[in-house]
Amino acid sequence: MLKYFLPVVAVLLSAGVSFAADKPQKTNSSLTSVTVYRSGAEMQHKATATLQQGSSELIIEGVSNAVDINSIQVNCRAAVTILGVEFSSNFLQPAKPSDRMLRLKDSLGFAQKEKQKIQVQIATLSDLLEVLKANKDIKGSQTGLSVAELVKLMDYYKQKSQELQEELAIQNEKQKALDLRIARLNSQVAEEEKKNTTKSGQVHLQLSVAASGSYDFTLSYITPNAYWTPCYDIRVDNINKPLQLIYKSKIIQTTGIDWEKVKLSLSTSVPNQWGNAPVLKSWLLSYINPITAMDKMLEGKVGGVETNRELEEVVVVGYGTAKIRGAVSADDEMEPLYVVNGAPMSKSEFSKLNPSVIKKMEVLKEASATSLYGARAAGGAILVTLKEGLSDYVTVSDNQLNVVFDIALPYDVPTNGKAQTAILKEHSIASDYKFYTVPKLDVDAYLLADIAGWEKLNLLPGEANIIFEGTYVGKSFIDPANISDTLNLTLGRDKRVVVKKEKLVDLSSVKFLGSNKLQKLTYEITVRNNKKDPVKLLLKDQYPIPTLKEIEVELLDKGEAVVDKETGLLSWNLSLAPNETRKLRFTYSVKYPKDRTINLN
Repeated sequence: MLKYFLPVVAVLLSAGVSFAADKPQKTNSSLTSVTVYRSGAEMQHKATATLQQGSSELIIEGVSNAVDINSIQVNCRAAVTILGVEFSSNFLQPAKPSDRMLRLKDSLGFAQKEKQKIQVQIATLSDLLEVLKANKDIKGSQTGLSVAELVKLMDYYKQKSQELQEELAIQNEKQKALDLRIARLNSQVAEEEKKNTTKSGQVHLQLSVAASGSYDFTLSYITPNAYWTPCYDIRVDNINKPLQLIYKSKIIQTTGIDWEKVKLSLSTSVPNQWGNAPVLKSWLLSYINPITAMDKMLEGKVGGVETNRELEEVVVVGYGTAKIRGAVSADDEMEPLYVVNGAPMSKSEFSKLNPSVIKKMEVLKEASATSLYGARAAGGAILVTLKEGLSDYVTVSDNQLNVVFDIALPYDVPTNGKAQTAILKEHSIASDYKFYTVPKLDVDAYLLADIAGWEKLNLLPGEANIIFEGTYVGKSFIDPANISDTLNLTLGRDKRVVVKKEKLVDLSSVKFLGSNKLQKLTYEITVRNNKKDPVKLLLKDQYPIPTLKEIEVELLDKGEAVVDKETGLLSWNLSLAPNETRKLRFTYSVKYPKDRTINLN
C-alpha cells in the first residue's frame, strides 16, 4: 500500500510547488516625485522585486486609487521585458488607520465608557430618591412618634434628599460635559474618515525575465485626483514703499496615498492625453494675452549659489571649502573668515553646510575684511547668506507653453482633500499708488496700485488677500487676461480720505420755456485728506448723454475736470497735502418736453 501512496504525495507536492510558482508576487512602491498640474498630477514611484527567470506576474502596490490607464509607464533594465500592464483598485484590503485616527478612537472609547459609568450612578441616585420619597409619609405605628423623634426624622429626610440631589446634579453636569466631548470626537473622526484612504491601487505586470535577480522598477502615471490653484498675498506697509506680492499655491489631492517627503513640482499646464494625429484647420488670427517669458535667472549662479561681481575671486577648493584668489599672507596659508548670516563660523562648521541651503556669497578682500572683523579676517572674509523661506527653495522654469515651479525641499501633502498652502515666490514691486473714488456710486476712496512689467511675474488668475499697513482689509482678484501694459490692483478702502457729494439747491433751478422744461443742476464734491502723508486722488463723476433729439444736455461748468464728451465722464487728478480739503463743482442743464418725465438722479 505504501508504494502507491508515495507517488501520490509526490504529485501533490509537485502541484503545490507549481501553484506557488504561479502565484503573483507583490511588492510595495515608494512615491518619489509628483508634478501637480492645474488639473491632475503625474506621480512617480520606485519599487524593487526579486524575480526568477522565466514568465512571472508582479503586483506593485501603494499607487493611487485613480489612474489614467493610458498614462502608465513602467521602466526596468533590459533583462526584464514587460509584456502587459493592468491597473485595479484593491477593495478587499482594509485601509490602515492613521495614528491620529487610532488616538481619536481610543479617546472616544474612553469617553463612552466614562459616560456609561456616570449613567449607572445617575440611575442609582434616582432610584434612591424615589425610595426616599416613597417612605416619607408617617403611617401605622409611626403615628405615635414624639415631637423630638419626628424632628429627627424630618432632618434625616432633608439631609439625605439634599445629598442625593446635589450628587445627581454633579453627575448630570459630568454627563453633559462628556456628551459635548463625545460629539466633538465624533465630528473629528468623521473629518478624518473623509480622507480618501478607503482603498488603494495596484498595477499588475506580466513579465518575461531573462535572468534571476533583484530589479528596480520606475512607475509613473497621471491621476485626476489632484490639482493646484494660485492665490496671492498683497502687502503694503506704506504707500511710500514697494508693494510685496507673495505668490502662493493651494495644493489639493485625494489620490488615496499621502505624499510624504516627495519632490514636488507645480506646472501651469493641463496634461493632454489625446493621441490623435494632428489635423490642420483654418488659422483665425486674433488678439491673445500670452504669458511672456520670465527674466533669465541671475547669471553667475553655480550650484544654487548666486554670485556678484566680486565672487569671481572665490575659488572652490572642496565641499564646503573656499579660498579667496589674491588673498596672501606670510605663509600663504591664511584661510578666509566665514561669516554666515552675520555670525562668524569656523572652517570646519562651514564645511558641514549643505551647498543647497546657500542663497548668496560675497567676498571681502583683506583691507575691507579686517576693518570689519579685525585680524582674524587677515585672509579675507566670505559673507554667506542662507536661504530662509520656502520661496528661496523654489526654482521657476519658464517653458514655451507653461511655467513650472520646482520645490527643492521634500514636501508633505496629505490625501484629505484640504488645501495645503505653499509659498512659491515673493516679489518686491515698485508701484504707483493712487486713490480712486466715484462719489456718484460710492463715497469711499479706494487705494489702487499700478504695476508695470507684470508680465515677468508669471501670474495666473486667482484670489488675493489684501494686507494694508499690517491689517487685513479684504480680498481682491488678479486676472491677467483682462489687463494690458499695467496691472491695476485694488487694495481696499481707506476711510481717512473723505469724500462727500451734494446737490447745491441754491445754484440749481427749474424753468419752463414754452413747451419745454429747462432744469439746471449744480453739484459740489468735497474731498479731504486726513492722512499724515500726501496722496494722489483720481476722482470721477459724470453728466448725462441724451439719446433722443428732443432732449438737450449742456455742460455749463466742468469745474477744471477733464471731459470725455462721448461718454460724459468727468475726471479730476488731484494731489492733496496732509489735512488738505478741496471743493469741486460742476454744472449742467437738461432741456426736455415739459409733459415728459426723465430720471436725473
